[in-house]
Amino acid sequence: MPMDVIDLRDFYGRPLGRVARSLIGQRIRTLWPEVKGLSVLGLGFATPYLGLFLGEAGRVIGLMPAQQGVLRWPSEGRSLTGLTDEKDLPLEDESMDRVLVVHGLEASEAMRAMLRQVWRVLAPGGRVIIVVPNRRGLWARREVTPFGQGQPFSRSQITQALRESMFSPADWETALFVPPFDWRPLMRSARAWERVGSLLWPRFSGVIIVEATKQIYAATPIRETKRIEAIRQRVRAIAPVSQGWPRKEG
Repeated sequence: MPMDVIDLRDFYGRPLGRVARSLIGQRIRTLWPEVKGLSVLGLGFATPYLGLFLGEAGRVIGLMPAQQGVLRWPSEGRSLTGLTDEKDLPLEDESMDRVLVVHGLEASEAMRAMLRQVWRVLAPGGRVIIVVPNRRGLWARREVTPFGQGQPFSRSQITQALRESMFSPADWETALFVPPFDWRPLMRSARAWERVGSLLWPRFSGVIIVEATKQIYAATPIRETKRIEAIRQRVRAIAPVSQGWPRKEG
């Protein structure tokens, strides 16, 4: 189960959460240095990072799963967030150029369905960034942070999940080498931890950040799959299974 939206908000209001947002945000920006005029979707609890794109992207939307809850964002002006069923995003096919998933995949009760929805709404040539807890990292073992909740992943596990949902991993980043404790000296030296950790023990980062592209060959949209299944159900009602399908003579 995902953390409650209030717990997530409170975490990012603490010094440790602000450090995590800064370090992860820097890596996200490295992967997406420019989104001018593009449509950007944040899925899960991505609002701490969507602010990177406000004023630059053509459109920014934040969708939060119903089991987690939703918060208004940004605090001023028109709200850009909404509550959603992770298995049925309220967006048109191929309507988003970029999708950022944070605090989403590891807490999802229907991970494959969520990834299929991301595939559906992502435009051809679009890209998705997914941030997940690293199962080898210390952050996945500290349940007082959101990265210690849900299912952590190894690099091979997230690669398999993406390929099964018709995505191709394109680039990788790591972040959160600083230990997950609200201790002021650690907070002040967080960037030094990042530099040393990325050089000496990159496999033990707190999170894995993967950018993937949408595969468009040999793909059947999820809505088309549902339509085909509905047709099959009607055919079964007309022709009982015991009769079998007509066979071609020969």
